[in-house]
Amino acid sequence: MTVTVRIQAEPFDTAGETAVLTGGRADIGAVVAFTGLCRDEGGRLAALELEHYPGMAEAEIGRIAGVAQTRWPILGLTIIHRFGRIGPGEEIVLVLAASAHRQAAFEAASFLMDYLKTHAPFWKREHLKDGTIGAWVEAKEIDDRALERWR
Repeated sequence: MTVTVRIQAEPFDTAGETAVLTGGRADIGAVVAFTGLCRDEGGRLAALELEHYPGMAEAEIGRIAGVAQTRWPILGLTIIHRFGRIGPGEEIVLVLAASAHRQAAFEAASFLMDYLKTHAPFWKREHLKDGTIGAWVEAKEIDDRALERWR
């Protein structure tokens, strides 16, 4: 079982990360990839600033990955989350879940994203096109509701 967790400022290469995860593996029958992108929020957003607590963020994401491993027959996971200033259209997060069968990969990827949205120690602040810097973005009730299905 391969688990990769990285927090980085640089963009990531989804195809390259998938090749690393699956390289030399004949037991993997499905890889589900989720890429989260920065939205422009109706044209008003210039960038999203993401901060994290180094060490804590990796540990919490690793813990969440461990929970996914106990719930589904996962053969590999890659979770990459960016920090820093990210512009609209740029990638923020990548989750790859590999399994022998598609259903486990789909469910594990969905579970991981629901937990990342609600429990990973990241803070987001909007930088608006008019030059103002917004407040730190609050958690959304819809994300908390999505998490409830896994309890």
